[in-house]
Amino acid sequence: MVILISNDDGIYARGLQVLYEELKSLGKIYVVAPDRERSAVSHALSLHRPLRIKEVKKNFFAVDGTPTDCVNIAINGLLPEKPDMVVSGINFGPNLGDDITYSGTVSAAIEGCLLGVPSIAFSLATLDPPAYFRPAGRVARRIVEKFLETGIPQGTIINVNFPNKRRCRYYKGLKFTRQGKRKYGEAIVEKIDPRGKKYYWIGGKDLGYENIPDSDIVAVEEGYVSITPIHLDLTNYRLLQELKKWEDLWNQQLLNNPG
Repeated sequence: MVILISNDDGIYARGLQVLYEELKSLGKIYVVAPDRERSAVSHALSLHRPLRIKEVKKNFFAVDGTPTDCVNIAINGLLPEKPDMVVSGINFGPNLGDDITYSGTVSAAIEGCLLGVPSIAFSLATLDPPAYFRPAGRVARRIVEKFLETGIPQGTIINVNFPNKRRCRYYKGLKFTRQGKRKYGEAIVEKIDPRGKKYYWIGGKDLGYENIPDSDIVAVEEGYVSITPIHLDLTNYRLLQELKKWEDLWNQQLLNNPG
């Protein structure tokens, strides 16, 4: 069994180290991760500059790029064999609801999926220390084992979020969930630099979440480990069927009579 681990917190992050320690007995493990924190870079791919790779220790590689870069380089050139699974995390911070659109952690899993490898993203849903990665890592191992056994459908990743609990037994259990909905503020912090010029921090304040039954956010708030299948096909099929009813009319109005 060959597993590729990546993240967006950087190769020296505690969550990645715990994940490696928990998974290393499952087979051959490669770690290819950013050389520094790359949080909230989404699915960015570096196309306009060369990327440099440093082997930190055996089978541990630091890349001066994004999480997506790391997984792409690993699968398409760096590793001597294609992995059986890509595992991203354990992220320090939640990736719930709308967070996943910004997440480098989730994007590493998405890149694995796009390259034909079953992929899972793990996150610890806290931004405040102490962060209890060890119990999350132990459950993450069990989840990886189960999905190695059952498989993951093509075009789907698994997004897992853990409550920040000191012991595994403090989790209420596992819940299979849907993506929830965040409520964000619009806070932009304006400052003046020493030369008198304005600069800005984007720091939208989290104002809470919508109380959607069976959502990932609600599950974690209630103390459960949330496991969400994320489908990469973004097509709105309901709207597509409606639009198809207008196809002939739109062709006639927009193309046959351009004016």
